[in-house]
Amino acid sequence: MTIQDILEALGTVQEPDLGKDLVSLQMVRDIRIEGRSIVFTLVLTTPACPLKELMRRDCERAIRERCGADVSVVVQFTASTSSMRTDGKALLPGVKNILAVVSGKGGVGKSTLSANLALALAQGGARVGLMDADIYGPSMPIMFGIRGERPLMTQADGKDRIVPIEKYGISIISMGLLVDEKSAVVWRGPMASSAIRQFVTDVLWGDLDYLVIDMPPGTGDIHLTLVQTVPVTGAIVVTTPQDVALADAKKAIAMFGQAQIRVPIIGLVENMAWFTPAELPENRYYIFGKEGGRRLADQLNIPFLGEIPIVQGIREGGDQGVPVMMGEDGITRGAFQRFSEKAVRSIAMRNANLQATQVVEVV
Repeated sequence: MTIQDILEALGTVQEPDLGKDLVSLQMVRDIRIEGRSIVFTLVLTTPACPLKELMRRDCERAIRERCGADVSVVVQFTASTSSMRTDGKALLPGVKNILAVVSGKGGVGKSTLSANLALALAQGGARVGLMDADIYGPSMPIMFGIRGERPLMTQADGKDRIVPIEKYGISIISMGLLVDEKSAVVWRGPMASSAIRQFVTDVLWGDLDYLVIDMPPGTGDIHLTLVQTVPVTGAIVVTTPQDVALADAKKAIAMFGQAQIRVPIIGLVENMAWFTPAELPENRYYIFGKEGGRRLADQLNIPFLGEIPIVQGIREGGDQGVPVMMGEDGITRGAFQRFSEKAVRSIAMRNANLQATQVVEVV
């Protein structure tokens, strides 16, 4: 056996999402041959990659077909999160992917989706930040059990920086951590937009694989400010199945697709897809309609990232500061896990097939 034999064998194994072989993608590193044992490292596009076991089996099969069934194959994994960020002088140079979680209307569970997506990515081994950009209705302090906490200040790069609150392995910043929760934020649009710019420029985010941004509902000043401030990797759209939510989701998708904005849609996720009572876990009641999100995704030719049911535990976890992804395995945790896995795959394909998103100049 030679290293060339191993490379030729692995050259027949395709990365499932990117559609190219592992060798041409330069995902194979550090091949060692020790007798009849082969050890090498596979570089994944994200620590949270859901397909690594499939790739492990495909690699073992390809090598044994070429080198013999008695060969011992040890596949080690590392990760270099895919990113289209190349300008180290841009804002947030240490953040590889900036994800905007958006909805056309309020009340569809966007903040719940943002929180549990961030947790699922972190549990997969990624470095994750969560920015609560809903200035008027910040909910992350409650959902993460950090009400009343205040972020510290530090000096970095010659200026004062806000240090995000760390909880459950992710870095969190929210207007709810900076103002008294009994006080209403009564600001005109320019002031809210200024706060978002400060969340980008004055917060010490450091090196992150993903920065998840929980956007306010609708399409307005804060959305424009974000895309004018940083190059957004893509948007994840949250909807519920009923027509009124789908109509507003279309508007959110249309906003990011405008010629002067051009932020890719990572995918659409349908929340509150059905109701399942705790005492009847096999039953599904389609309160808001059925598969509206899937139909919209098919109609607009965007990735469909999954369905999240209505379960009492989701509400309880959010109110108690323990999101579903921090609880025991169950129907809802599994749904959020599958959603995050599809999102990760869609982000990797976006980075492989599309050009980098540029900071938008909106007149």
